[in-house]
Amino acid sequence: MSGFQLNVNELMKKATVFHRHICPGLVLGVLAAKYALEHGFEHSPDEEIVAVVETDNCSVDALQILLSTTYGKGNLIHKDYGKNNYNIYNRKTQKGIRLALKQEISNYKDLPRDEKIQKLLELEPESVFDIREIEFNPPGLALIDESVPCKMCGELTMESRIMDYQGKKICIPCYKESRK
Repeated sequence: MSGFQLNVNELMKKATVFHRHICPGLVLGVLAAKYALEHGFEHSPDEEIVAVVETDNCSVDALQILLSTTYGKGNLIHKDYGKNNYNIYNRKTQKGIRLALKQEISNYKDLPRDEKIQKLLELEPESVFDIREIEFNPPGLALIDESVPCKMCGELTMESRIMDYQGKKICIPCYKESRK
């Protein structure tokens, strides 16, 4: 444990400027980021911190702005499981943590939106998430590949995403269309 505590209201301000509104999902992301930041997963100038998220909701915006995990840098990975769960890795320290939303939080689902936000903001991350260390097993560093033209549509495509179909090097959408 790090020994310092971040102000959740300051984190919310920063996340809200980026996300453009306050909502329960954003609060969940702020609380997840708060825990990570307080436990040695500091803001990521490059790809030092990796977030593997299991949702595509508002919470992910908080992780992007507060931890600097982004799709563009390749250190924000989305797995579409529909769960408010976050695996966060630190490549420098080779540590990983998992934050999984506790079932008790579903007790708030019938509260009015503003009341739900206020209740969540009053909680510490440990009250919202089941948190545990996980094996250090982050996705690899972002690939930087050359782009090559698809032999069907002509659009430039990362070489690692080109499919070989009947002797033609084609992009994934053209491959799917050809298989119909």
